[in-house]
Amino acid sequence: MQRFSRRRKAILSSLLLAIGVLLAGAGELVPQTLRQAAVAVPDAQIARASEPWQIASFPVENFQAYTSPYGYRDSGFHYGIDIAAPTGSYIRNWWEGHVVEVSDDSACGTSVVISSGDWTHIYCHMQGYVKKERGRKVFLDGPGGVRLVEGQQLYTGDRIGRVGMTGRTTGPHLHWGMRYQDDWVDPGLVLQAMADGQR
Repeated sequence: MQRFSRRRKAILSSLLLAIGVLLAGAGELVPQTLRQAAVAVPDAQIARASEPWQIASFPVENFQAYTSPYGYRDSGFHYGIDIAAPTGSYIRNWWEGHVVEVSDDSACGTSVVISSGDWTHIYCHMQGYVKKERGRKVFLDGPGGVRLVEGQQLYTGDRIGRVGMTGRTTGPHLHWGMRYQDDWVDPGLVLQAMADGQR
């Protein structure tokens, strides 16, 4: 019996050590993969930057807290992170690109989708509304001084809207989602890579 217990402890210790090594390595592998992916975005600024994440912008002003992470939760999979900020706080474009879509729906609320090369970033629950002008959809937030048209070019850090409570939400926040080459990515990992690039 004691022999079985020692053997079991040895196996368990080996397994825990292996998991620890994998997790320690994964922390560096994921940001490195994201850094490599960032270099794929065709942008003159990126080519000049020694660390491409240094030119990205945090997506919301007046940050208060991260209120919901990427991944599974009680209501299903959450394809982004929720960033709490006071109502009316400006939302900034994460990376240079163009507006792919503006929309209003019952879940994401008033939202903007931006393409930056292989990256797509989604911003939900914004103040304002969407209407059609000359056959094109336009996002308007008059009090915030923001007007976006599908196809419009945007630069890193441009104000693209304000935090609101449109769609399915329990409080003012920005839902920020990201895809790289059509695969969902945890924006928290991107923010971590950005922070690491600032050090």
